[in-house]
Amino acid sequence: MLNFPKHWLRPDAVSSALLPASWLFAAVSAARRALYGAGILRSTRLRVPVIVVGNVTVGGTGKTPLVLALLEDLRRSGRRPGVILRGYGAAAAGVAEVCAGDDPRAAGDEAVLLAVRSGCPVFRGRDRVAAASALLERHPDCDLIVSDDGLQHYRLARDIEIAVEDARGHGNGRMLPAGPLREPGNRKVDALVLNGEPHPERAAAIARLKYFRMQLVPDGWYELGKAPIEVEHSIDPKALAGARLHALAGIGAPQRFFRTLEELGIRAVEHAFPDHHAFSADDLRFDACDAVLMTEKDAVKCLQLARPVPCYVLRVQARLDPSFFEFIRTRLQGVRHGHPAA
Repeated sequence: MLNFPKHWLRPDAVSSALLPASWLFAAVSAARRALYGAGILRSTRLRVPVIVVGNVTVGGTGKTPLVLALLEDLRRSGRRPGVILRGYGAAAAGVAEVCAGDDPRAAGDEAVLLAVRSGCPVFRGRDRVAAASALLERHPDCDLIVSDDGLQHYRLARDIEIAVEDARGHGNGRMLPAGPLREPGNRKVDALVLNGEPHPERAAAIARLKYFRMQLVPDGWYELGKAPIEVEHSIDPKALAGARLHALAGIGAPQRFFRTLEELGIRAVEHAFPDHHAFSADDLRFDACDAVLMTEKDAVKCLQLARPVPCYVLRVQARLDPSFFEFIRTRLQGVRHGHPAA
């Protein structure tokens, strides 16, 4: 099932052996939540509303496409959102603005992808409060912050919390490292977004929650070139017919990409890499290969690499029920801010 390790899918000898470490993780996590809840550790509230989109489990649930869809709707409704994220995999430390042409090795692959696709200011940094404050200082017209991930970054006060979940559900229901949970499975959020069908063991619990459906759908192919990704020309997928294809994916759930190719009737030799993999030119060389297929997240890391064969990139978009966007807009109407960050 996608890419959870086997011992995260159901209780077994490995997950049981990891239970002591899992109990310690759970105790530390609970203590931290309690300290913030009691006000002993203080959260910082910004002068603008904050929406956090994250996961209760380890990632790969489709969070970034959801953020892009949310940003697009917010901009259509007249909002001026900015985006913050950790910038996982970024070599550069501290807080920095991310632009479309930045090196993903320094800025992080997801950060560069968001800068390319969103049309919004994007700042990355492990300290989300510092990243958001820097964004607001550089872009004072911004009236809303969307945090890509950071559900567990309690120091940043938030007005709306959205959790994304896919068909893996909560796996074996155990906390890290015995299972995939970052927080208890009953952790409350304002809205749950389901990417695909829920895990059967989660169906009953989900039915009692405020949830919305999401589907990731193909949105065209383009060839990876030397120009910025956003100006690449689309191609007809029929051009791939009869070619010897290899598909690579260095994302949280590589099997989701490979399954999409199968659904599109595209046969390719599959190559799964770790999430946020730093690709090299050698990773693009395969025997008996006419073209390489990849995701957008991987494409931003391969843009400057020497490519022995053409590389084609599949763009996807998150399709959500319109009621999700109505829910967010309604919730934002009740948010009142106006004081600067502490």
